Amino acid sequence: MALIVQKYGGTSVGDPARIKNVANRVAKYRAQGDQIVVVVSAMSGVTDNLIRLAKEIMPLPSEREMDMLLSTGEQTTIALTAMALHALNIPAASLTGAQAGIVTDGVHTKAKIQNITPQKVHALLDAGNVVIVAGFQGETSEGQITTLGRGGSDLTAIALAAALKADLCQIYTDVDGVYTTDPRLVPTARKLAEISYDEMLELASSGAKVMQSRSVEFAKKFGVVFEVRSSLNENPGTIVKEETKNMEDVVIRGVALDKNQAKVTLVAVPDRPGVAARIFKALAEATINVDMIVQNVSHGSGTPSTDLSFTVDKPELLKARQVIDGLKSEIGFREAIADEKIGKLSIVGVGMKSHSGVAAKMFETLAKEGVNIDMISTSEIKISVVIDLAKGEAATRAVHAAFLG
Repeated sequence: MALIVQKYGGTSVGDPARIKNVANRVAKYRAQGDQIVVVVSAMSGVTDNLIRLAKEIMPLPSEREMDMLLSTGEQTTIALTAMALHALNIPAASLTGAQAGIVTDGVHTKAKIQNITPQKVHALLDAGNVVIVAGFQGETSEGQITTLGRGGSDLTAIALAAALKADLCQIYTDVDGVYTTDPRLVPTARKLAEISYDEMLELASSGAKVMQSRSVEFAKKFGVVFEVRSSLNENPGTIVKEETKNMEDVVIRGVALDKNQAKVTLVAVPDRPGVAARIFKALAEATINVDMIVQNVSHGSGTPSTDLSFTVDKPELLKARQVIDGLKSEIGFREAIADEKIGKLSIVGVGMKSHSGVAAKMFETLAKEGVNIDMISTSEIKISVVIDLAKGEAATRAVHAAFLG
């Protein structure tokens, strides 16, 4: 008998028929004698609709109230999934994140899990139930409902698998596994049999929508091996695990295009010690994650000045602009320019550590496509560039063809 944690994304529970399919899949595992914990997302489109409703009330709603609102999406799904299992005469009980023992910090809309005390989950499993847990949510020690950020149901599943010491963790989605790039953009994309935590983490943070990056970080930290697979068929998926020696033989594992980035440029920022620290401290205090940063060489006569650019997720652009506007008189830059028509194109592979010329090949490929590079960021296993969003898909296809055939 195994203890299995299964996570089903929004498209996997998108309507009553698909929820019944999930129940049938769970029933097959339970028939083998396994204990099953099911983590579910909100039904496809529900979270976006709730956000739209909130913004019809006001452009920048209270983050506390947004958590209260958005957490209802998953609570709908857990109840419906429990009902679908009851219809198959399978004992099942649904739990909110708080009831499952998920304790978070107090950062609303992107809370971090601090602790999990899964006694209630264990008790329900021991009583013969399938346990269905609402993903994406938790509760602070003071009793405030919090959410874990977009894709947070992945994190709920990985964290529960670690806390429960599960034998297997399966992340079910609407694709067969992790591909070399988005198969909707590049029909020749290939499914990977396995990928390292580091590669998966870089792909996730670069815009690949298969997994939330924080969930991959958590899996690496606690050694949770998991499988990404489709809820719509029985095909084997992609195993995500610690790096092995043979993984370095593949120079590039995948290509990702992130269309969810926006760039902010501060023009004529005084070039003196402490200015950049003040800007990014203010953004951090507003819980805004900054991705790429580029500062130009100082220019001008008199007090030297520079242009400073950085990228944030598009949903955080309005909040970032508010923070920056509040600093203008203090810092004395000329103006702030926002650009939402950018894309971040990334190539990822642990083999980059032992192979030279990867950056040159990527830049040559983009040049042949007439794609101008706006910003560049690198790590040991990743190269990312900011480009014109209108050329993003063509650039992705060209780079994938150059490295992965």
